[in-house]
Amino acid sequence: MEKAADKVIITVVGKDTVGIIAKVCTFLSESGVNILDISQTIVSGYFNMMMIADLGAATKSFSDISEQLDQLGEQIGVSIKCQREEIFEMMHRI
Repeated sequence: MEKAADKVIITVVGKDTVGIIAKVCTFLSESGVNILDISQTIVSGYFNMMMIADLGAATKSFSDISEQLDQLGEQIGVSIKCQREEIFEMMHRI
């Protein structure tokens, strides 16, 4: 069972192109990150995906994963952000 501290929220936003999900999921798999939940939509040609992932067995640190996802996003033309779940929840509390 994953600890709350190991859970992250990953968001991917940008113009829809072929392979976005495959490239992001391949990177996460190769980094030992387990995807717990995933939701994606395409609205007027814009791709939006949110994932909840578990870094408990990750082979890289949170900061490395976050930085490398940001770089991957630049390469494929989307914005990818990775936040710890507790920070995400605090930021989005009403």
